[in-house]
Amino acid sequence: MNEVIVKDNIKIENMIYEIRGKMVMLDSDLARLYGCKNGTKDINKAVKRNIDRFPEDFYFQLTKIEFDNLKFQFGTSSWNNYGGIRKLPYAFTEQGVAMLATILRTTNASIISVNIMRAFVVMRKYINSNLLEQKYINNLALEHDKNIKLLQESFNKLSSKEEVNHIFYEGQIYDAYDLLMKILSKAKKEIIIIDNYAGRELFNIIKDIKVNVKVYTENIDNVAKDKYMKQYNNLDIITTDRFHDRFIIIDRKVLYHSGASFKDLGKKCFGINKVVDTKIIKDLIQRLGDN
Repeated sequence: MNEVIVKDNIKIENMIYEIRGKMVMLDSDLARLYGCKNGTKDINKAVKRNIDRFPEDFYFQLTKIEFDNLKFQFGTSSWNNYGGIRKLPYAFTEQGVAMLATILRTTNASIISVNIMRAFVVMRKYINSNLLEQKYINNLALEHDKNIKLLQESFNKLSSKEEVNHIFYEGQIYDAYDLLMKILSKAKKEIIIIDNYAGRELFNIIKDIKVNVKVYTENIDNVAKDKYMKQYNNLDIITTDRFHDRFIIIDRKVLYHSGASFKDLGKKCFGINKVVDTKIIKDLIQRLGDN
C-alpha cells in the first residue's frame, strides 16, 4: 500500500479508523497534524463556531463503547490526549476533515489537508482491494464447497448403488442375504414385509431386528411361527392373498421390490430394486389398509 507520510514520519493512514461503517479521523490526531497549539480545544472551538457546516455525516462524538473498542483494538498513544475518559473524542469523516481545513487558522492547514485527502484515497483503494480479494476468496470457497457437495453426492450414489438396483445370480445366496440385512438394518421404527411365504427362513432373518416387523403373507409355517412368537415379540403377521410380488417397506418411507421370496434368496437369478416414487409407497401402504 502506498503511504502518505508527513513530518516526524507520521503515517496518516495509521490515523484513519473505521467507525460506524465510515472511515474517520479523531480530533486529537487532526489537532496534532494541523499543529493546533491548544490541541483538541482549538478543533472543538472551530467546529462550534461553524456548527452549521458539520452535520452528523461530517462529524460525531464516539460513545464510550466505541471508544473502549478502539483503545482495545489499536492501543494508540492518541488516547493520552483525553486525560482518561473525561471527554470522549470526536470523529471526522473525509467530508468533515475537508470542511475542518477551511475553518482552521493554522499555518499548515492547506498542506496537511491535501495530504489527509490523499491518505483517504489510499485507504479507500486499500479497502476496495481487500474487499475484491475477499470476494474472490469467498467465491472460491463457495465453488469449493459446491464441488465437494457434488463429489459427496456422487460418492453416496456409488456407495448406495448396491442398495438401489442389484441382480443376483444363481448361487449368490450370501450376497443376497447380506444386501437384505443392510436394507433391514436401516429401519428406525418399523419394517413391513410382503411375502407370500412366511416361514423359518424369514424368521431367522428378522429375529435379531430391534424394530417391529409386520409381515403380510398368504402361506405361513404355523409351527415355526408359534415357536418364534414364544421367544420373540417383534413380529405381527397379517394374512392376505392380495399380493404376488415381494416388497419391503422401511419406516413407511423407503420401498424395495424383490423378485424372489425370502426363502429362495440366491437360489435362482433375481433382482432387488429400490422404488423411488413416493406416490407408489403411499399407495401401497394405503392398500394394505394399515394407516
